[in-house]
Amino acid sequence: MNVTPITIIIPVFNSEKTIAKTLEAVLNQSYPNVEIIVVDDGSTDSTAKIIEMFIEISRADNKKVISVYQNNAGPASARNRGAKEANTEIIFFTDSDCVPHQNWIEQSLDAFKDKSVAVVAGSYGIANAEFLLARCVYQEILYRHKYLMPQYPKSFGSYNFGIRKKIFEEVGGFNQNYRYASGEDNDLSYKILKAGYKIYFEKKSLVDHYHPTQLKKYLKEQFRHGFWRFKMYQDHPAMIKGDDYTFGKDIIEIPWAGFILMSLFLSLFGFIPIEIFLWLSIFLLMMEIYYAIFMAQENQERFYLGFVMFLRSFARMLGFVKGGLYYLNNIIINI
Repeated sequence: MNVTPITIIIPVFNSEKTIAKTLEAVLNQSYPNVEIIVVDDGSTDSTAKIIEMFIEISRADNKKVISVYQNNAGPASARNRGAKEANTEIIFFTDSDCVPHQNWIEQSLDAFKDKSVAVVAGSYGIANAEFLLARCVYQEILYRHKYLMPQYPKSFGSYNFGIRKKIFEEVGGFNQNYRYASGEDNDLSYKILKAGYKIYFEKKSLVDHYHPTQLKKYLKEQFRHGFWRFKMYQDHPAMIKGDDYTFGKDIIEIPWAGFILMSLFLSLFGFIPIEIFLWLSIFLLMMEIYYAIFMAQENQERFYLGFVMFLRSFARMLGFVKGGLYYLNNIIINI
């Protein structure tokens, strides 16, 4: 039987804690005809040594693992480099903190029989369920994938998708101006839709992910997402109204967090009563807890997730404001 060859591309940067499990999982895929390209984006830890170890293991098992090194340029650049090295018609992407299920490739390939489908996107599992924050973040994502994502969504995540290489090249691949891991997958999604192709969501195609475990680090990541979201809306203004992963709460909470900080400032200088700040804060917190009740499974997780989403609203809002100031300043300079 003729089995279509595919390539799996993994961008890596300082991933010594997780890359071994990722490589072990892709080497143990049940799909028989797989080439693996690991792009080391300038790691400074022991990542390169771990990759080399798995290259030796793959040789012993007659499997093909290719390691490519580049100076640090960001995940969008690393993925593009991997795609350039690939020699197959279909390429799959996952991340160095993800552990694909053994049938990951097989679960996705059937959808490519539809020639109008450019991308088959999958969903998340969880690799570190012992951590409260990780469970909460995962359960929120699971809720969105289960109740919001249609069969043909407007966007996908770079952690789990397959794409026809010809179309990837046609739309220009990942936009490397998104220097960090934020927004570059949405940008690629929107370019594919504008080119007239479809994105198919296969919820049975799973990669377990090491979700965030530290609240401070998670909020810093969300600040970064807010920063790059301004550029994404600048590049794709039609998506300001949201895509299939987001819903009304996501659109409301960022400006609402801005109103809260503004009311705090005005109340401190005596322009408005402090009660306005308090009621605005209570409304946002109650809204987040209300949705967390549907997303999480246990009461402890529900209240914690609601509190996390409350704080996340401010992190995203502040990042968005910083992004706006940064890009508006660039526009003024270039006038």
